[in-house]
Amino acid sequence: MIGILVFPDFQVLDAAGPISVFEIAGRFAGQAAPAIRVVAENAGLVRSSSGVEMLARGLRPASALTTLIVVGGEGVRTAARSATTIAFVRAAERRGVRVASVCSGAYILAEAGLLDGRRATTHWGRTRHFLSAYPKVKLEADQIFVRDGNIWTSAGITAGIDLALAMVAEDFGDEIAQKTARQLVLYHRRSGGQSQFSSLLELKTPNGRFGGLLSWAREHLDEKLSVDQLAERAGMSARHFARAFTAETGTTPSKAIERLRVEVARARVQASGEAIERVAEATGFRDPERMRRAFIRAFGQPPQALRRAARAG
Repeated sequence: MIGILVFPDFQVLDAAGPISVFEIAGRFAGQAAPAIRVVAENAGLVRSSSGVEMLARGLRPASALTTLIVVGGEGVRTAARSATTIAFVRAAERRGVRVASVCSGAYILAEAGLLDGRRATTHWGRTRHFLSAYPKVKLEADQIFVRDGNIWTSAGITAGIDLALAMVAEDFGDEIAQKTARQLVLYHRRSGGQSQFSSLLELKTPNGRFGGLLSWAREHLDEKLSVDQLAERAGMSARHFARAFTAETGTTPSKAIERLRVEVARARVQASGEAIERVAEATGFRDPERMRRAFIRAFGQPPQALRRAARAG
């Protein structure tokens, strides 16, 4: 049985996205598909932040529970202070249940101690507060979703769909996951390694503190773009710049530049027959092998695979 844990002022898509994934996958999987239940501390109608309500069962111990997905939303910090909710999540993990969070639902997992010493992610907008509140968590702030053992965490809202599809692939195989993605009219199934940082760049430009710098860097990807060079451009010492940049964006300058390079490189790879070596040179990777490794980190596939997929599409 799959449990979707909600609370007052939850984000409705955090729940509805995974529910839809498991529902559709269940049709393809047939009798092997598990039941889906919405659960909450108080049984009955639970009002989301949008005003839409979901009918939930109470948090009774359920030995049949195999997966527990904790949603996020405006009410997550109140829910994270609930002893009943935290005890339920801890008990599920102790029983060997696969436990996951969508978006800020990671706060509940962290409060329960499930993320201590583990790799995890959450919505990029929560990065600074999350890092200060839970320093024991190995936060990977720019990932779509992260799996560390039996604990899964995902980024903002729609990333819960990606996480659920990955679970479907694990449970029923890639074929059913791909059929489910097509039924949902998704262009492709994003890997956990794909970054949410491109969205961060869009939101930080042009109003963010480093928006202008990132826009400039995007136009000069063929240059080295070292931390020293970026710091000089920003009018800061290298040490202060690195700290300030990481605090604001949730990622290091070097990772941000790699994301810029890989996003521009991907567009060129998918849109033309330009030689991979030329793309690597023009986007600052220099070495095609270095670009290939960056693509695998970001998209889970090498450049040639993305080009073939684009042509097939």
